Amino acid sequence: MTAPRHAGARLVVVSNRVALPRRTAAGGLASALQAALCERGGLWFGWSGKLAAETATQVHRLHDAKVDYATIDLSHADHDDFYTGFANGALWPMLHYRPDLVDYRRSHLHGYLRVNEAFADRLQRLIAPDDVIWVHDYHLIPLAAMLRRRGVKNRIGFFLHTPLPAAGLLIALPNHRELLETLASYDLIGVHTARDLRALEDYFLHETGATMRRDGRMRSANGRLFRSAAFPISIDTAGIAEAARTAGSNREIGQLRDSLEGRSLIIGVDRLDYSKGLPQRFQAYARLLERAPELHRRITFLQIAPPSRGAVLEYRQIRRELERSAGHINGKYAAPDWAPIRYINKSFPHKLLTGYYRTARVGLVTPLRDGMNLVAKEYVASQDPEDPGVLVLSRFAGAAQELTDALLVNPADTEEVADALQQALNMPLAERRQRWNAMMSVLRENDITVWCNAFLRALCR
Repeated sequence: MTAPRHAGARLVVVSNRVALPRRTAAGGLASALQAALCERGGLWFGWSGKLAAETATQVHRLHDAKVDYATIDLSHADHDDFYTGFANGALWPMLHYRPDLVDYRRSHLHGYLRVNEAFADRLQRLIAPDDVIWVHDYHLIPLAAMLRRRGVKNRIGFFLHTPLPAAGLLIALPNHRELLETLASYDLIGVHTARDLRALEDYFLHETGATMRRDGRMRSANGRLFRSAAFPISIDTAGIAEAARTAGSNREIGQLRDSLEGRSLIIGVDRLDYSKGLPQRFQAYARLLERAPELHRRITFLQIAPPSRGAVLEYRQIRRELERSAGHINGKYAAPDWAPIRYINKSFPHKLLTGYYRTARVGLVTPLRDGMNLVAKEYVASQDPEDPGVLVLSRFAGAAQELTDALLVNPADTEEVADALQQALNMPLAERRQRWNAMMSVLRENDITVWCNAFLRALCR
């Protein structure tokens, strides 16, 4: 990977969690960031994932392959306020268009700001004047403003990995300006789609008094110039395609194929989260079985949904709802030799998932809202070029802006999703190849390395 350079500058990546070498099963984003760090020489800074009596009493250091890793622990109270409380209890639902689920507490906001101050304190001591800093995601929105107050003048970029709702919804978040206006302290703000970019610009122009200049930069109310742009994140297209091609020799993939007994597989892989539209997806599948009895015994739906944030009430509720729904579907339609739905609450190694994707005739990716949704892209990249499957994709995933040859659906419309499933299962080979080739060309042209380099070039120019 040839990363763009800025006068030989070192790259500093900052994120809530750090993908430590040999300790984390790195996904595509982590791999791309590590490649960029190795190319330039760099530092990755963030939370260690561990809890301690106090926050940031020391910085844990590790060096591997030209990359320095620096992490800090959080206290139980700071973790509860910053991570569980404000980041995931208030920001996550708001950014995913669910203001009804926002649990805003001023103490959580104070904890969120307190942890960001701790990040800024520790990070300031680790950076050099020429470093280029790249901050990731909603956990660290105010970090640049805090660094600027400490006199840091480095180039600092920010990338938001979630969707960004319209300004009319964002203002429902209490103290929204105190938080969101700090984004102007970054030199470049990156989002996934043109829709997200419009929302960001509208918020600054109509809620904060910022103005747009002819060169495309915005000037904040306090006079600071910054830029924003859409950078649709992607995947390691070639790497995933190769992993899927070779995964067929895995014993687990053979066991899955044998268990299907010639049936067509529909697959969904999602973190267990209310933004993923899983209850609606189960309803659409049940509707397909109800109205198309000829498909009974001919199809199987495998939904993999690793649990997340089990301490949050909404996540426990959705897990119970899905267990009931899966049980109801199987109870109504199953035969002694056929279970129409297989619902699994655990994670699998990434390479194994690519083999599962390749085995599936249909990839069912129907979030209610999603910043991008890399599962959709990974499903496409995993397909057999000679006999590809069909992607059924929510219009409200960022990936729908690029993968326009998927069967695009409104996930809340169970009839429309059932229609798309039936169309996908009956689609002729020639049409499947045509749609797959069109989507695969997009993924080859814009892979994770292109995304990473595009952002860094824009930040450093």
